[in-house]
Amino acid sequence: MKQINVLGIRNHVPALLVSAALMGGNTSTAGAADLAGAVSGGEAGLELRYRYEVVDQTGITDRAKASTLRTRLNYTTGDYNGFNVFLEFDDISAFGDIEYNDATGLPSAQTGFPVVADPEGTEVNQAKLGYTGVADTSISFGRQRIIFDNARFIGNVGWRQNEQTYDAFTVSNTSVADTSIVYGYVNNVNSIFGEASPKGDIDTKSHLLNISYTGLGVGKLTGYGYLLEFVDTPASSNSTFGLRFVGDTEMSKGVKALYTLEFATQADYKDGASNIDADYSLVEAGVSVSGVSVKLAVETLGGDGSYAFSTPLATLHGLNGWADKFLVTPLNGLVDTYFSVSGKLAGVKLVGVYHDFSADTGSADYGTELDLLALKKFGNYTVLAKYAAYSADTFATDTDKMWLMGQATF
Repeated sequence: MKQINVLGIRNHVPALLVSAALMGGNTSTAGAADLAGAVSGGEAGLELRYRYEVVDQTGITDRAKASTLRTRLNYTTGDYNGFNVFLEFDDISAFGDIEYNDATGLPSAQTGFPVVADPEGTEVNQAKLGYTGVADTSISFGRQRIIFDNARFIGNVGWRQNEQTYDAFTVSNTSVADTSIVYGYVNNVNSIFGEASPKGDIDTKSHLLNISYTGLGVGKLTGYGYLLEFVDTPASSNSTFGLRFVGDTEMSKGVKALYTLEFATQADYKDGASNIDADYSLVEAGVSVSGVSVKLAVETLGGDGSYAFSTPLATLHGLNGWADKFLVTPLNGLVDTYFSVSGKLAGVKLVGVYHDFSADTGSADYGTELDLLALKKFGNYTVLAKYAAYSADTFATDTDKMWLMGQATF
């Protein structure tokens, strides 16, 4: 069975089960029976996600066409003295000719096509030992999904077929009223490009702290600190500290005011370059009327021409446009002014977003983008149609993307 490197220790996946048994401290016959019952009495899951993606990008003659299926199998054991084990395997397969650049950097990548970052491969997506035996505290050790807030800084890149996961130790505590405290130590980041790619594993010694409070009655206040040390690229190591407030207030029946405020500052950490110094801010205001939400926002990632605010572990697809033109912040920074409308019609979720992108330093207008989405759920099934059109001014090139996706979860 495939080996995983968790916190620098090579472990076969079944060893997690052994660890659970030993840590439970019960070696009697009854204890062994309980352990066997926990293993056999768990819950299995299956998810199938098919997606067809087309990318038409100015400057590249051929369109990218990616027809991919992700098959996900997982299993959660029953509880044994507060312990449980969760295993998850993903297989990503492409159908037909490979007519897209999977961005892996491997010789097999079709670099003559636009990028669709969904490489083929089979991997252990998650393999973790969990413990909830201490009141109001849960612990997770192993390969796991980590998402904080809106995934602007720490996320799983869940839109891509190969999910980003973390080899980590995390602990969360809710013993203080209305307060959640989460700490994580990350030893390795398993990127969306897969283990075969030179970009697949990101070796880190990173600390994550996220503390949230919901007792204000009008929203959730979160403070966070992310200390990211990158072993192979030490000059990019950075620290980010920030505050986020998001909430809503009922103005009248069926009418709510919506608001988000966030500010963060970034500096060098460990062997990070001395020019790492930038700020981040988000101001978002809106209103929800009978389930239809309208928002106007300005998000700024600072940049001074030599360094720009960096979010290397974020889920970037859902931010700054679905065309993914700003996965790396331009050196002069990024100001994303956007207007969004969302709601449901006949049970179909509809979303429209218009972005105007410009530089934080200087007066450059980068471009504009229109994003549209329609999503419908039928029990365990979901179908989705999505479109993004980026119109370049002084940054990147005109790009149109279209997705059709279907998902079944059992």
